[in-house]
Amino acid sequence: MERPLPATPVVLDVWCELQCPDCRTALGDIAALRERYGAALDIQLRHFPLPKHKHAQAAAQAYEEALAQGRGWEYAAAVLARAEELGTVGEPLLVEVARDLGLDAEEVDTALIDGRHMLVVDADEAEGRAIGVTGTPTYVIAGERLDGGASQEGLRARIESLADALLSRGEA
Repeated sequence: MERPLPATPVVLDVWCELQCPDCRTALGDIAALRERYGAALDIQLRHFPLPKHKHAQAAAQAYEEALAQGRGWEYAAAVLARAEELGTVGEPLLVEVARDLGLDAEEVDTALIDGRHMLVVDADEAEGRAIGVTGTPTYVIAGERLDGGASQEGLRARIESLADALLSRGEA
């Protein structure tokens, strides 16, 4: 029997940066969570560009443009798959990934130039710092922060436990 959807889905914030190999590894857990919960779990990518990754800020802005074009998570996965290459190629890779996904690549390029998504990225980063995010990936669900930067072991099980508790009580 399929679980009824709550009036409001449970929100899982994933503080991520698109040049981070650990975030690439976390995609498997995110896919498993999507498979298990469907629309009952609203997984939100939140930006936390790390200073050690030169192109993370631009990647976050390009993601926001891809999201505006309806393909945010696909874009994130495609960029993360090429995280090491992003470190050497930089912004041209972000436009290439957009083109490969059938997005309006010129609009992604323009968004990188005009900075239209900078405020969203900056706001995410500021909120992350305010709640104690120090690395990526970091998850926040039900007010609990789970740091996956050092190790992701056991985090998916903890997220599932929290989501199950909220869903069984009909909370979100």
